[in-house]
Amino acid sequence: QVQLVESGGGSVQAGGSLRLSCAVSRSVLSISTMAWHRQAPGKQRELVANITRGGITNYADSVKGRFTISRDNAKNTVYLQMNSLKPEDTAVYYCNADIYGPVGVLPAWKNYWGQGTQVTVSS
Repeated sequence: QVQLVESGGGSVQAGGSLRLSCAVSRSVLSISTMAWHRQAPGKQRELVANITRGGITNYADSVKGRFTISRDNAKNTVYLQMNSLKPEDTAVYYCNADIYGPVGVLPAWKNYWGQGTQVTVSS
């Protein structure tokens, strides 16, 4: 079974930085778009940023200029570098990816979600 394993969340003061990572747990045949979403208490989940396999990126207006999404296709991993963090960035951050696989089993395209990692920014 394919899983997305997230790491890097935590608590930081406003103005600080955090780097999130999300790795695919087993060998797969292909990964298309990878993304980070977030969900704050009492709010709907929202897209933070996404990146195509070729490296084309897209950001929510609220994080442009502060967050950077990147990926390492050799490691099947996506990253989110978060700088100049604000209290309103506090949320559970979820990794998301469209994956064709896994290797060794009848493959298929499927959308996967990570378990979520908490990011808390204090003022």
